[in-house]
Amino acid sequence: MKKLINGAETVLEESLDGFAAAHADILLLGPERKFVRRRTLKPGKVALISGGGSGHEPLHAGFVGRGMLDAACPGQVFTSPTPDQMVEAAEAVDSGAGVLFIVKNYEGDVMNFTMAAEMAGREVASVVTNDDVAVEKSTYTTGRRGVAGTLIVEKMVGAAAETGMPLAALKALGEEINRRTRSMGVSLSPCTVPAAGRPNFTLADNEMEMGVGIHGEPGRRRVALTSADAIAAELCEAILKDLAPKPGSEVLLLVNGFGATPLIELYLMVNSARRILDGAGLKVTRFLTGSYVTSLDMAGASVTVSVLDGQAKELWDAPVHTAALRWGA
Repeated sequence: MKKLINGAETVLEESLDGFAAAHADILLLGPERKFVRRRTLKPGKVALISGGGSGHEPLHAGFVGRGMLDAACPGQVFTSPTPDQMVEAAEAVDSGAGVLFIVKNYEGDVMNFTMAAEMAGREVASVVTNDDVAVEKSTYTTGRRGVAGTLIVEKMVGAAAETGMPLAALKALGEEINRRTRSMGVSLSPCTVPAAGRPNFTLADNEMEMGVGIHGEPGRRRVALTSADAIAAELCEAILKDLAPKPGSEVLLLVNGFGATPLIELYLMVNSARRILDGAGLKVTRFLTGSYVTSLDMAGASVTVSVLDGQAKELWDAPVHTAALRWGA
């Protein structure tokens, strides 16, 4: 194992210290590194909190800031954060308008955020993301996995929260965005968890995993490596079959890298996926390309398609200022 670390047991703590120092104008690190929070809170705004196991950076801490999350709770690598982390984050960022938890559909995340909501002693609602069409269930989930579509929910709901939208409306908005969003990924190589010191699954040089999860969980099938066009076709066809968008719909296309895929390949995948969506009668009017929901050093990518309406476009285009996403005023 070759990694830029000092010791497997201190990876998260040292990374969080560096992250907080590098983005001190945007965020603060909470006591005992239990959460990352916005440096400047907006009074009267519903507080948005997300979190999950580390190793998926910049998800979630990289999306803390104006126009997205108020706080994020990092667990150990591929391990859910604990309920006390969410409770303390809620205490730190709730300005009186309530708290919305945005939770990826993994068993540990759902269980711990549910416990935190019961323990928080304040008004809390939750949105669970489950955009992965690859498999209905896995050993990590009680249904479809929450993957890169979580970013889209966090961005749009975050923009709505900035306008003063109340908690119940934000929950309904998040659930609607989740319903209009689907993802599927492909892995070309495994990833290596520092504490394990070895890859968490194996792939031959001529193999890929179609429908892989962001922890390396198995997908639909293991197949021979093929062209980017063929990979994009399988991913998009699975997404469109499930999403069933109306012809002529406007969509957002997110091509997300898993951590070890260069941008030249991700943009090539954008080109392939865009042609397929065009051929299906859809209009790709918004794009996001890069490594945003990663799996340590895994090579591969996911495609996410989200159906847009006027409100969704406005929320996506709204200003955002976080460590990983920045645009607008």
